[in-house]
Amino acid sequence: MNSSSIRMTPLHDRHLLLGARMIEFHGWDMPLWFAAGAVAEHRVVITAAGAFDTSHMSILTVTGPGAFELLQFCFTRDLTACAVGDKGPLNPGECVFGAFLNEHGHAIDDAVVYRIGSDSFMIVVNAGMGDTIAEHLRFHCTDGDAEVTDLTGRVGKIDLQGPRSGVILGKALRDPDAVLRDLRYFSFRGGMEAGSPTTDVVLAAGTPVIVSRTGYTGEFGFELFVRADNLAATWDAIFAAGKDFGLLPCGLAARDSLRAGAVLPLSRQDIGPWPFINHPWEFVLPFSEDRKAFTKHFLGESVIKERDSADHTLPFVGYDPRKVSIHDSAVVEGPDCAEIGIVLTCVADMAIGRYDHRVLSIASPDRPEDFKPLGLSCGLVKVKERLTPGTRVNLRDSRRTIPVEIVDDVRPARTARIPIGRALSVD
Repeated sequence: MNSSSIRMTPLHDRHLLLGARMIEFHGWDMPLWFAAGAVAEHRVVITAAGAFDTSHMSILTVTGPGAFELLQFCFTRDLTACAVGDKGPLNPGECVFGAFLNEHGHAIDDAVVYRIGSDSFMIVVNAGMGDTIAEHLRFHCTDGDAEVTDLTGRVGKIDLQGPRSGVILGKALRDPDAVLRDLRYFSFRGGMEAGSPTTDVVLAAGTPVIVSRTGYTGEFGFELFVRADNLAATWDAIFAAGKDFGLLPCGLAARDSLRAGAVLPLSRQDIGPWPFINHPWEFVLPFSEDRKAFTKHFLGESVIKERDSADHTLPFVGYDPRKVSIHDSAVVEGPDCAEIGIVLTCVADMAIGRYDHRVLSIASPDRPEDFKPLGLSCGLVKVKERLTPGTRVNLRDSRRTIPVEIVDDVRPARTARIPIGRALSVD
């Protein structure tokens, strides 16, 4: 890619002043890590709080009388039965994670869909995917009663993640009790435009903001959406509020290692042009109670027919921080050293370690006093047959072979779902 075509977020100058190591990521010049380093950034999200510039993500809106039915057909989640806290329809002020599939049941991208109003939705998709998903939705909007708008570059986004993020955000908001009180996981409040009905959700300086109880780290936290021209001031306000709480700026490296430890997929790496089934995220497919059918008709529903023949995507955890490279065609070897699959993700979660045959986190309540983890490799593999948790396999690239264990989960004691009242009591 020509360097002149690389995009920059409104925080680019601040990243440089903070000593960020910048890299090109899906067409954006983004911080890989800052002066503290990726290990410190990873751990601070477990113990205190970290702030990520995620303005490279693509933001779409879908509005109009046909918006609900368009998303009900194109998105994997059943929007009639995914409300926060019950099984009713997705309500305004709630959001849900899912995926967009093609007619073959292959993943185009994963996304979070926000219901703004009865006929109004916001969609957050991955960097560089705004045009693709927008055109995908327009193609399937056959009656023209839904309008798809790509807001990429016009919206600024900051992820504030970690156990102290609620206290920090509370200091940055004008009326924190009204905004944060009873804010449940995967719900949101506010708006980005002055004069909207939700302008009671504002920062101390009066900036309208969407506060969403979501994130990509597995830890308690928020995603904040503002107009792009308000992003720099919002970043400054968050760091002013966090100066006494250990807040650090964080880059893509920590974001990747945190999400891998939380068993969250990276689009175009862990999900992609293969059947979207037999993986840890089957909860985003609208299975009936007996899991033999789906509760709705949707684009890509034929994927269920691939279940018996499709590969299995499984999480693993290693025995030390050593990794293999997915860029070096890393493969999975079974007990007899035969190749049985490929490595999709392999990073090191630097907040975990093995102790007495268990994986513990620096946040585990039962960790011993002498627990000082050096980190463990972890990630996802795609293999020909399902392997039961506890199965030991080897990962091999051209440099090394490392033993790992297939698991159901990686980093214990994650906090994403804890009651907000408990999080706000952290000082």
